[in-house]
Amino acid sequence: MATYFITAIDTDAGKTFVTGLLAKYLKDQQQEVITMKLSQTGCDTVSEDIEVHRRLMGLDLLPEDKQGLTCPYVFQFPASPHLAAEMEGTQIEKEQLDKAIVTIEQQYETVLLEGVGGLMVPINYELMLVDYIQKHNFPVILVTSGRLGSINHTLLTLEVMKNRNIPLYGVIYNHYPITAPEITEDSAGVLKRCLNSYFPNALWGEVPIVEANTTAVKLQLKGWFIE
Repeated sequence: MATYFITAIDTDAGKTFVTGLLAKYLKDQQQEVITMKLSQTGCDTVSEDIEVHRRLMGLDLLPEDKQGLTCPYVFQFPASPHLAAEMEGTQIEKEQLDKAIVTIEQQYETVLLEGVGGLMVPINYELMLVDYIQKHNFPVILVTSGRLGSINHTLLTLEVMKNRNIPLYGVIYNHYPITAPEITEDSAGVLKRCLNSYFPNALWGEVPIVEANTTAVKLQLKGWFIE
C-alpha cells in the first residue's frame, strides 16, 4: 500500500487534472487505485474534483465517494478551507481526515491524495497543509507549470519541503496554460536544474499540451511507479 500526496505551487496549477490522469495511468497498469481530496470548497454535496478524477479514470462515482470518504469535508463557500468551514459553523478536524484516509488505505493498493491550493494553505486556524503532510511523511508529487511566476513559486515550495524534510517523489510540469515556446523550454530547464539541487532523486514528469479530448492525454512519466 502506498499513499502519495498531490500538491501544487498554487491554486489552478492543474493538480486535479494531474491527479485524475495519474489514477488512470495506474488503473491502466491494473493497480487498485483511488483518489481522495482532503477538502473542497464551492460545492454543495459531492466534491467536483472527485467527479473530475472519476471521469478521467473512466468511472462513475464510487460508493466511497457517495459516502463522503474520499472527500471528508465539502463546503459551499469558495474560499480557503478554514474560512469556508467557519462560515458553516464548523472546522476541519485532522482526526476526521486521518480516519477517512486509513479507511481508504485499507481497501486500495495505491491512494492519490489531492490537497487544497499550495503547501501553506490553512486547514484550520492551528494547522496548515504542510503541517499535515509533514506529520504523515507522505511522499509528495508537486504540480507546476511554465506560467509567469511559476519558477519563484516552485522554488519556494521546494525550499519549504527541504527545510521540513518532506519527501518529494516527483515534479510534474504542466504545459497548460500554453506559454511562448522559449518560456516553456527555459522554465522547464531552470526547474530541472534546481530540482537536482534540492531533491536529486526526485522524478520528472510532464503533462503535454491538452487537446479537446482530455481523457486521451498521456502523462510523460519515465521511471515513475516502478517497483
